Amino acid sequence: MAQETLTGVLGELAALEDAKVRAVNERHGDDHGVNLGKLRAIAKRLKTQEELARELWDTGDTAARLLSILICRPKSFTRDELDAMLREARIPKVHDWSLSYVVKKSAHAEELREVWFADPDPVVASAGWALTADRVVKDPTGLDLAALLDTIEANMKDAPERLQWAMNTCLGHIGIEHPEFRARAIDIGERLEVLKDYPTPPNCTSPFVPLWIAEMVSRQAAT
Repeated sequence: MAQETLTGVLGELAALEDAKVRAVNERHGDDHGVNLGKLRAIAKRLKTQEELARELWDTGDTAARLLSILICRPKSFTRDELDAMLREARIPKVHDWSLSYVVKKSAHAEELREVWFADPDPVVASAGWALTADRVVKDPTGLDLAALLDTIEANMKDAPERLQWAMNTCLGHIGIEHPEFRARAIDIGERLEVLKDYPTPPNCTSPFVPLWIAEMVSRQAAT
């Protein structure tokens, strides 16, 4: 894409900057003030534009990177490019979208899961755990669920926030999807008390694993 197109899109994003939106986002660690509905509307208009997506990513701007993720072609990235992108994605929303909208749609997701899972950087490791939690639900073949529970039991309590959340998600999915490990998953959750006091809006399911498992198993039984 021509530089003028990149400049024009950046100008459009800048015009959408809203101080109130930024204040809300910054409470969650996201340093941008663009309404995500409006950002998605721009992406819908632009459609897939691989070169522009790469240029937007290279700006380092959070709103530009979110738009980049929405208009990129996930299967065009090499394994090393995806690895570099994820390691650069320190802003929570950019990290989450990179994982959900790009990495998971690539042919390199499983290889990267294995690389990231034990990475010394807890933000990168959280991506490995998130991909592992996804596999626990969709394709657990080959996963050592008992060993995953051992690791969660030993490390989740004192893990940094994002890694802790991903490990907790994995724990919950093991308990929900695999009845033979349900009692142990609930026991680990009860003893570690991770996210026990997490503020949960009415009609939403608590991320505290014993409550989460009980709710989801109840729903399964009702269907």
